[in-house]
Amino acid sequence: MKLVWFVPEDALDTTRDAVFEAGGGRIGEYTRCSWYAAGIGTFFGGEGTAPTLGESGREERVAELRVETVVPEGRIRDAIVALRLAHPYEEPAYDVYPLVDQ
Repeated sequence: MKLVWFVPEDALDTTRDAVFEAGGGRIGEYTRCSWYAAGIGTFFGGEGTAPTLGESGREERVAELRVETVVPEGRIRDAIVALRLAHPYEEPAYDVYPLVDQ
């Protein structure tokens, strides 16, 4: 599986460490494998939200990193739980993609 998440730069290592400790990031005999790139995330926090960055009630634009790593299918739930616990956002954004071995 491929796990992708979006995180502010200062939380990059914390989230990567959590996902790696949960079983992600291994390719053959290599560990802690990941890829990341910078971009801008946008969101509008509705009533009752408490954004880590910016404030609710207005659209925010935040510098973030898109982080990707592989996770064995049997460890994906553990990796997501670890990511959510380590992530600074109230509602972290992440995607899970199945990978096909050809």
